[in-house]
Amino acid sequence: MAKAIMVQGAGSNVGKSLLVAGLARAFCRRGLAIAPFKPQNMSNNAAVTADGGEIGRAQALQARAAGLAPLVDMNPVLLKPETDTGAQIVVQGRRFGTMRGAEYGRRKGELIGPVMESYRRIAEGRDLVLVEGAGSPAEINLRAGDIANMGFAEAAGCPVLLVGDIDRGGVIAQLVGTHAVLDDGDRGRIKGFAVNKFRGDPGLFASGLEEIVGRTGWPSAGVVPWFADAWRLPAEDVLDLASRPGGAIKVAVPQLGRIANFDDLDPLSAEPSVSVEIVPPGRPLPGDADLVLIPGSKATIADLETFRAQGWDVDLHAHIRRGGHVLGLCGGYQMLGRWIDDPDGIEGRPGRHQGLGWLDVETVMVPEKRLTEVEAVYGATGDAVRGYEIHIGRTEGPDTARAWLSVGGRMEGAASADGRVMGCYLHGLFASDAFRRAYLGRFGALEGDLAFENGVEDALDALATHVEAHLDLDLILSLAEPVG
Repeated sequence: MAKAIMVQGAGSNVGKSLLVAGLARAFCRRGLAIAPFKPQNMSNNAAVTADGGEIGRAQALQARAAGLAPLVDMNPVLLKPETDTGAQIVVQGRRFGTMRGAEYGRRKGELIGPVMESYRRIAEGRDLVLVEGAGSPAEINLRAGDIANMGFAEAAGCPVLLVGDIDRGGVIAQLVGTHAVLDDGDRGRIKGFAVNKFRGDPGLFASGLEEIVGRTGWPSAGVVPWFADAWRLPAEDVLDLASRPGGAIKVAVPQLGRIANFDDLDPLSAEPSVSVEIVPPGRPLPGDADLVLIPGSKATIADLETFRAQGWDVDLHAHIRRGGHVLGLCGGYQMLGRWIDDPDGIEGRPGRHQGLGWLDVETVMVPEKRLTEVEAVYGATGDAVRGYEIHIGRTEGPDTARAWLSVGGRMEGAASADGRVMGCYLHGLFASDAFRRAYLGRFGALEGDLAFENGVEDALDALATHVEAHLDLDLILSLAEPVG
């Protein structure tokens, strides 16, 4: 029978996702059959699954660490923020609806049924399920109807390992404070703790561990030092989005308010010849960029308005006049067109919105979301490209006659007459080494021969070694309990 343990955080962004990925790979190397699971996630960085749905990017990485294809049951509830107060709700891989935060707070308890259904399915044939919480159980104001942390742990009878983040300071207060605010039932579900992101000699924190053990009664599973290669792995949280200095080829990326699927940037960041500059609001697009890449968006029309409000439309015009190149991916592709029609008000009030006008195409928003893994061919060189589509909207117009990708018998994408402005719906295309080298080659010679996917595997192996060296895996296994 499968066993399970849940990794919860004493706060947000303590490194739960990465620790679960490391544990998954480490336990797999011990010969165990592992499955990741996160009952509720909030992220606009989603992955398309083998069974035709979508889940959080972190669970797709954890599946990869466990040697599995990603499945919708690994993350049955995914919240994709569309505004500051509302989100699209995805249940078992499919759009369930759009709710404001208050409504979701009242109704989230209704989703415990599909969550438990997915949990039991994903546990079948496994030795260990590694469950990841969301946010923190210390947010006791959210406990009623909870499905993300202690509400799930209670429903599933799942023991908890609590993780604190020492890098941000106050880790003793994080862990001991969580112990203090939980009620007796939830406090009793926590069977141990770990400290993450330590810089320096972990031995210097020995007295700190003693204080935590003494004040909580929980055993310590270890202190995990900062993992320097974390940036080589796909991130899920927009807080992890950062510029990556490198070589002479400069790629500028405007940081849209609802940026989505920004793992498109990871292979570019890994290229030694490339510098990726994330341009935050309030700063102009750099004048020396070779390429301006407009990424995906969960709210294309709102981000288009933001793009203009920042003056980036003026910067983009100047960039193109200087001979610069532009690539729009998914939502960025839609923005580059002449018009975006939203007749059903999918992204807000129904209406017709003027695009940036650099591609002679128009997009019509439609309720049906396209979710599919894709194998394509880059027309310029014949190189194979693998990726995925995750979008609403159909894009048509004269510039699609210069489509630069072939997907089966279908052409995909559009390009301007001079070829310097391009767009497509395909995410993940830069992970294909031959395409990436061919596309970037127009901006200068690339150093080395980066094999991106091999680099991700190497980073996962290094993470597993790191985790195994600093966490007591035998203790963690002993804390796991049978899936009910």
